[in-house]
Amino acid sequence: MAKQSDLTLFEELFKKSPEIKYPKEGEVISGTVVKVEKKNILVNVNNQFTGLVISKELGNTVDVNSLHEGDIIEIMVLGDSVERGLLILSLKRANQIKSLSNLGAYFKGGEVITVKPTEANKGWLLVDIDGLKGFIPVSQLTPIHYPRVEGADPEKILEHLNGLVGKDFKVRVINVDEEGKKIIFSEKAAIQETREKALEKLKEGDIVEWVVSGILTYGLFVTFDGLEGLVHVSEIDWGHVNNPSKFAKVGQKVKVKIIGLDSEKISLSIKRLKENPWDVLAAKYKLGDTIKAPISRISQFWAFIELDGGIQGLIHLSEISHGVVKDIREFVKVGEEIEAKIINFEPKEKRIGLSLKALKEAPAWSEETKAEEGEKTEKKEKKKTAKKEETETPKEEKVSEWEKAE
Repeated sequence: MAKQSDLTLFEELFKKSPEIKYPKEGEVISGTVVKVEKKNILVNVNNQFTGLVISKELGNTVDVNSLHEGDIIEIMVLGDSVERGLLILSLKRANQIKSLSNLGAYFKGGEVITVKPTEANKGWLLVDIDGLKGFIPVSQLTPIHYPRVEGADPEKILEHLNGLVGKDFKVRVINVDEEGKKIIFSEKAAIQETREKALEKLKEGDIVEWVVSGILTYGLFVTFDGLEGLVHVSEIDWGHVNNPSKFAKVGQKVKVKIIGLDSEKISLSIKRLKENPWDVLAAKYKLGDTIKAPISRISQFWAFIELDGGIQGLIHLSEISHGVVKDIREFVKVGEEIEAKIINFEPKEKRIGLSLKALKEAPAWSEETKAEEGEKTEKKEKKKTAKKEETETPKEEKVSEWEKAE
């Protein structure tokens, strides 16, 4: 039997020892890191229990490699393992509660925070915060990240968004609920003040240097401080532009002139930074002058020649030769430099008509040739008249003629 003195000492020690508090399931508590392994963390809880955080409960906002023995962390109690004699803990779920509380504060305070998308869908970027799912809708991206895709092709949009996964985004929380089921971030909202200040400084006629953010068949999109403007295809160059991507690349800086400001709709021009080539051409040539330039392309009815400043001069099929022209390519080739006479010149209307045959003397026609041409013309007129009479014959009469024939 134990001596009375030993029992008395034990009672005194028991009274002085801290009260054993068994953690409740779902409770968030503090613990001290005992050991960090690749897939789990051992935690000392109140010097009374040992807990285990397994890999799937680590989360993604805390770098396990940054934890060391003796660090204090907050964890949630999930239960216990009788076999192991351990508490089962979750670092991820404790951080979820903390993160949700922080997001609510950010939402109320309008604070700008940094998030990193982990996945992409056709309509948004997904942000995973220790299992809390937040979204950056495409409509809430700034111009520099917005997917400017021809025809809104969903596959190309997804390809563009996948390229943004893993990048840091400055955003504001524009929606968060208590359960964390609807968390929405906005990159546009994060730069709202910057955009407003930048817009206030702009005025029509300003020349600025902005960055190309998108290229479509109808023009170039350029952006600066969250503002985005359009250089319509007609404002890229004085000449004909059928492929805007030949004039700039996404990410390239370009100088543009502001030609229109309607609220946040900004119209821009590149060509107006250059001298109008039609004015230059008008100062250099007049109606009746001869121009020397190369053939740029040939269609069924036209030959196009490349003039200074990207201007296209046109030679109609009928102005190629005094004789019959069935195929323009039999007379001129692409790349060939030719001389042509200006037979129509309207700089303000951006039109210049040229002629090859006007530089050559018309051949003398014999009386026999004239007679042949006259007979051909007469036959054509007769055919036209016959066709017209047939068209104008009432339907009833046509039917009766067919009946007679039968």
